[in-house]
Amino acid sequence: MTRAGRMLLWEIDETAGFDTAWASVAEGQLRAEGRSCGLLPTPYWVDYRLETSDGYATRLMAVETRWEGGSASLELRRQDGRWTVGGEDRPDLADALDCDLAACPLTNTMQILRHDLHRGPGERDFLMAFIEVPSLRVVPSRQRYTHLRLMGGGGAVVGYASGSFGSDLVIDADGFVVEYPQLGRRVEPGRLPDGVRAAGPGSVRPD
Repeated sequence: MTRAGRMLLWEIDETAGFDTAWASVAEGQLRAEGRSCGLLPTPYWVDYRLETSDGYATRLMAVETRWEGGSASLELRRQDGRWTVGGEDRPDLADALDCDLAACPLTNTMQILRHDLHRGPGERDFLMAFIEVPSLRVVPSRQRYTHLRLMGGGGAVVGYASGSFGSDLVIDADGFVVEYPQLGRRVEPGRLPDGVRAAGPGSVRPD
């Protein structure tokens, strides 16, 4: 189990679902355990476990998915600059430091923390080990992150671009996504998803 950290919960518009993780950041490393579900492109569940080495570089991403009529599992590892997928070498990922799980805002955090893009000016290009959901196929993905401006409370807006897609991400002071236009947003205490209202202490009910 991930060491004590914080629980993060996002509504994901792209998948008509949710993503949640217990995440811990300490001494240049990120550890997280998460679960997500969605209705698009097909109803699915995901369980994942992320471990990084120093500098927030991915060491392990273990993922399991389930959908109607199928399931998949993945063990993605990086050691000494060598990536393996299910134990098989992936030289096409050699220049990557990070994984990126589809529709998972948590996996935008490592590269932002490594280069302090939530704290000051900078622009960086990355090769990512992108994990498709629910198939768990791993493909190389070129991405760019650009610090755009600081916000009150220690947060920032960081531009994200991959191919023809772009979005301006709102990042909190700890480097985690708050808003991801065209993908989703974080659920905070006191703000429930649309159509749900509090029903008293310890419970919620739909309108």
